[in-house]
Amino acid sequence: MSERKRKLRKIEETTYLYEIAKVLTETIDLRKSLYAVLEILSRSLGMRRGTITILNPLRDEIQIEVAHGLSRSAMQKGKYKPGEGITGRVIQQGKGFVVPKISEEPLFLNRTASRRQTQEELSFICVPIKKGQQVVGALSVDLPYDDGFDLKAGERLLTVIATMLAQWVINLETLQLEKEALHQENLRLQQQLASKHSITNIVGNSNKMREVFQMISQVCRSNATVLIRGESGTGKELVANAIHFNSPRAKNTFVKVNCAALPATLIESELFGHEKGAFTGAIRQKRGKFELANKGTIFLDEIGSIGLDVQANLLRVLQEKEFERVGGTQTIKSDVRIVAATSKNLEQAVEEETFRGDLYYRLNVFPIYLPPMRERKTDILLLADYFLENYAKENTKDIRRFSTPAIDMLMQYHWPGNVRELENCIERAVLLCEGGVVRSYHLPPTLQTGEQSDTVPAHSLDEAIAGLEREMIIDALKNTRGNMAMAAELLQTTVRKFTYKAKKYGVDYRQYR
Repeated sequence: MSERKRKLRKIEETTYLYEIAKVLTETIDLRKSLYAVLEILSRSLGMRRGTITILNPLRDEIQIEVAHGLSRSAMQKGKYKPGEGITGRVIQQGKGFVVPKISEEPLFLNRTASRRQTQEELSFICVPIKKGQQVVGALSVDLPYDDGFDLKAGERLLTVIATMLAQWVINLETLQLEKEALHQENLRLQQQLASKHSITNIVGNSNKMREVFQMISQVCRSNATVLIRGESGTGKELVANAIHFNSPRAKNTFVKVNCAALPATLIESELFGHEKGAFTGAIRQKRGKFELANKGTIFLDEIGSIGLDVQANLLRVLQEKEFERVGGTQTIKSDVRIVAATSKNLEQAVEEETFRGDLYYRLNVFPIYLPPMRERKTDILLLADYFLENYAKENTKDIRRFSTPAIDMLMQYHWPGNVRELENCIERAVLLCEGGVVRSYHLPPTLQTGEQSDTVPAHSLDEAIAGLEREMIIDALKNTRGNMAMAAELLQTTVRKFTYKAKKYGVDYRQYR
């Protein structure tokens, strides 16, 4: 090559190196910058194909991130392990590789299958992209075969460009790793939510609760509207959670609205949103809960408390799947599954004309009735043990069981506040208890005195002492499996006295063997 041609070549190289530097500093869009660099190489070198590959250290896999002259499907096929093929070898060894003729190179894998459609002979150059001494990716190009082209000079040029690209590729690698970490965290949280809100996490084994579980299992896989009925504190929100997180919509948004907590003047705006200037204080456009819940589920708790004017709009959403924001004219489509809950008697509200009959029938597609605690007595101890374990763990206390009188008190009380009241009761008992057993005096006064429940009679001093003695005798026999001698020793008394007291209080040691 003459001196003049060499100088011209140098000027050309300097020109497109300047173009590359300019492109890399003009935009913060990493992929756009890298695509622009490959475009410059295609124009200046006559490049047929070019790729920038990145090493994913989490998967120990090399994949094509940016390419010129390759389809998206071909890019997805271009995956390698370190040391595999020429690209894998370059990344593993950190050294460039030049192939004068691709057709004569056995190491060339053609994983993307992009070169089978052409008979043109090609040369291939691949150089590493480094972060210090660590290889983070590779830059490779396909060039038309030319006897007169200095491939070594081309390798040096690409090495310079790879150095210029290094920071962009490192940033892209960081973004990829963060994206993958976020994806994995998202999957973990979704699995955690699904596990937390599984049907099996609703505690209960009574016949009525088994019917509830069966109904949840049947309806959760559909898109049917569900109306959950039951007194306050029976666990209606838990059922709504189980329905959503076990449905095909589980990966989409789950929006909860407590209709009773919203003022009548704001509930329509909260549900359907509003336009800027729709009313005093509407300084910007706001999306409503139905819009936010699109493709997901909306849970309308205490739906019986909403006014008649809002009920008309709600009926339209149920029937037509569309609504307008407050103060707006644009009709918004929303694919939302509705799960509603109420503690009110809706049938009576319809008769009194405080609740629309047509809305009631649209909501009452699949009703689920949650029984109060007084109708599921067999679940009381199950729930009490569940809450005891949770709160003992939360407060780092080694509390293992309830005493017999405490169990009697729990079973005799009528629980007007249902599961919520029971949970609060057990939490209080755990906080007060300093031993390994929750006793009757750890329970709230309403259970101890019977003033409100009319279930626990008042005791004289002698009766109270007798009750405590009986409780201690029973506990001792439980711990010793009915062994009278060991039980007496546990209570630091003689076998004769222990036997006398047990007979006096009608305690048969054989029941505890």
